[in-house]
Amino acid sequence: MRPELIRATDLLQRNTPEAIEEAIGLLQNTVYSFSMKVCGHPEDAEDTMQEVLSRSIRHLSKIQTPQQMSVWLYTVTRNRCWRMRRKPAHAPAHLLSLDELMPDGEELGRLLADAAEGPESSALAGERHQMLHQAILRIPAPLRTVLVLHDMEELTTDEVAQVLSLQEGTVRVRLHRARLSVRKEMSQLLSGIEDQPKKTARPRKGAKAGQGKITPRPPECRDLFANLSEYLDGRVEPVSCEQMRVHIEACPSCVAFLRDLRGAIDRCRSLEIPCDAAVAPRLQAILTREYLRMLAIPAGKKNSVAV
Repeated sequence: MRPELIRATDLLQRNTPEAIEEAIGLLQNTVYSFSMKVCGHPEDAEDTMQEVLSRSIRHLSKIQTPQQMSVWLYTVTRNRCWRMRRKPAHAPAHLLSLDELMPDGEELGRLLADAAEGPESSALAGERHQMLHQAILRIPAPLRTVLVLHDMEELTTDEVAQVLSLQEGTVRVRLHRARLSVRKEMSQLLSGIEDQPKKTARPRKGAKAGQGKITPRPPECRDLFANLSEYLDGRVEPVSCEQMRVHIEACPSCVAFLRDLRGAIDRCRSLEIPCDAAVAPRLQAILTREYLRMLAIPAGKKNSVAV
């Protein structure tokens, strides 16, 4: 869970003007950042932030735990984003299969070369973080929402399931596909396949309508590929985990791919999109005054007031 939500919940329970103002600022950034990651449009994110928090004022004093705050806030924000969302320009027409998400021989060669050079030797290392948001917006919305909630907003599988009204198993499946999809989109952006009209992109073998030729992989690699997220998140049974570890250590391609996938996940977890500094303070002041008025707390009162 995001530490901002833990602190915001604690601050709201203090019931002082200063604490309430800080708490609302933390909630603003949380709602705006989530909206931007899911929808990608600043205007929509600002409208969502304003509407969600304006309507939330009368409910905030009833929330007692960070878990309640997290599930409730993301559920309301997600519903608002869904009503406001615009389809990203590069949104895919269909969900890719696991085979389509597996890297072909050319991409594996690139990953092996990058691994040999080391992450710091690549001139593109600094650009990857900037490309991440674009890559996230390219994956299907059902996968994108699960990825943002779990890997970026730090909700547990159970909390994501509550927000999206899904079974936990469905959340895990979507999360794995979302991670693979983001990794694939970033790989395409980095290789210059798309979005560079001023350069002549080198076509992939068998490329058609944005899809590359599917290269068959050994069954052991494919089985590993289908369970990588469970492996990375420590959800594989000890016996199976040991079998996967043995295979990975003996397969350079799987080592390179696993490193690349883990890097994509780590970048997702570090991405932050703060609200415009010129917009946030005005709304924060308005919401703080409204919250204090609702609780009948004088704006100038400095001491804590019991609920």
